Amino acid sequence: MLYQIYPRSFADSNGDGVGDLRGIVEHLDHLAWLGLDGIWLSPVTVSPNADWGYDVADYKAVCPELGSLDDLDELVREAKRLRIRVVIDLVPNHTSDRHQWFRDARSSRSAPHRDWYVWADPKPDGAPPNNWASSFGGPAWTLDDETGQHYLHNFLPEQPDLNWWNEQVRDAFDEILRFWFDRGIAGFRIDVCHGIVKDRDLRDNPPAGDNDHWTVRARGQRPVYNANRPEVHEVLRRWRRIADTYDPPRLLLGETYVFDIAELAAFYGEGDELDLGFNFSFLFAKFEADPLRSLVEATEAGLPGSAWPVWTGSNHDASRFPTRWAAGDAGKARCAMLMLLTLRGTPVLYQGDEIGLVDTDVGFEDLCDPVGKRFWPLYRGRDPERTPMPWQTGPGAGFTVPGATPWLPFGDVSACNVEDQRDDPSSMLTLTRQLLALRRESPDLRRGDYRSLPAPDGVWAWRRGDRVAVALNLSDDAAVMPGLRGRVRLGTAPGREGERVQGELGLAPWEGVIVALEPGSGPA
Repeated sequence: MLYQIYPRSFADSNGDGVGDLRGIVEHLDHLAWLGLDGIWLSPVTVSPNADWGYDVADYKAVCPELGSLDDLDELVREAKRLRIRVVIDLVPNHTSDRHQWFRDARSSRSAPHRDWYVWADPKPDGAPPNNWASSFGGPAWTLDDETGQHYLHNFLPEQPDLNWWNEQVRDAFDEILRFWFDRGIAGFRIDVCHGIVKDRDLRDNPPAGDNDHWTVRARGQRPVYNANRPEVHEVLRRWRRIADTYDPPRLLLGETYVFDIAELAAFYGEGDELDLGFNFSFLFAKFEADPLRSLVEATEAGLPGSAWPVWTGSNHDASRFPTRWAAGDAGKARCAMLMLLTLRGTPVLYQGDEIGLVDTDVGFEDLCDPVGKRFWPLYRGRDPERTPMPWQTGPGAGFTVPGATPWLPFGDVSACNVEDQRDDPSSMLTLTRQLLALRRESPDLRRGDYRSLPAPDGVWAWRRGDRVAVALNLSDDAAVMPGLRGRVRLGTAPGREGERVQGELGLAPWEGVIVALEPGSGPA
């Protein structure tokens, strides 16, 4: 089980209002108490922060605002002592425009690093080389006046795309992988994993169609040529060979931003590419029984036999699930947590999920996200899910010292914080910890197969292995789940533990229950 940390917003150790690596070290006890296997850190490498760490200026150094290499080494050591592994972000699609590679590349057309990036002449009328659109709005090309060519950037102009057809780029990243693996980093979450290789001929993308996912339709074109190229699998196989030379093998977790299960499955290869790939169809699904059941069944059927699914409800780019799925309703959020921690696969929680933290209302004057600034007020950007972690009530919220101004504003810390929930038996934090403990204890929840069970309307039920059943009532009406015999192990409503189930399980609206089945009990 992985837990994503957005370092700038987790804990500030020096009172400057920005979270840092020392702050994470100081809160490792919380993560160990919760029962985590690993943490994933959003970028900690050197960056001018045009896109808050995702514009890397040095892949082998830590951003001074967040700490130092020594701090990161200490974090890895202390986490290892607590049996927690540390995964970090790798950003291979693009660099910062201030990276020394790009500074050299734009100095002249014959510069040594020129071909490390994607350059193209303008069309005869001066227009960009093709119709590719940036994910952050506008064309994906910027004209460099000094050399008279456009450079590609699938995100901000400050994030020029690397040319992965260049063997020197591939060699450079081999070194980067080994640099971090040798320091004890347990693996990488690979940013824009699906998009690092571009069409060599720079062909125009086709228009989006009515059947495309809404996120594709919003951009007006299907990313056929500026992402999802078959050659990306060569790169992943190369990285997997490096990762597998280490003991234990290092983890490769991909940001596989695709909405077709067959495309997602391809990133696992034949057990020789990614270990794990994020399922964005699940992340953006409606929180309803039928679509979730169908999607999980399709994922289970579509992934290779040796592949392991990944389930997440929140991240630094997506509205938190207590807001997006639950609309602030605590009962719905508890159902979502039970779901995430009982499906077959690796759950990834985002910091604050464990306390049911909702998105924060961030005003325009406090925005830091360049996407939010560009599209305000139609889209308010990603800052609402990136605000500081509330550890306690009072000034500074335990995130920073009283009187310091956090880099993003707090939400309502008195309504939701770690300290108030830690000893509350009915809190989301207690439920999360109980679910993780049960997951560790139960071989069926850890490794058992998934099988959907017949269920009434509005209820999604499944079996894990031979001895565990899960039933979620994702509706506003009470329901009865038939065919189960055993005892309730844990539920979203406190007080049902140990309850005997003798054929019918009653479920209140928005209630979830885990049942330990009697041998031979339950629908097949």
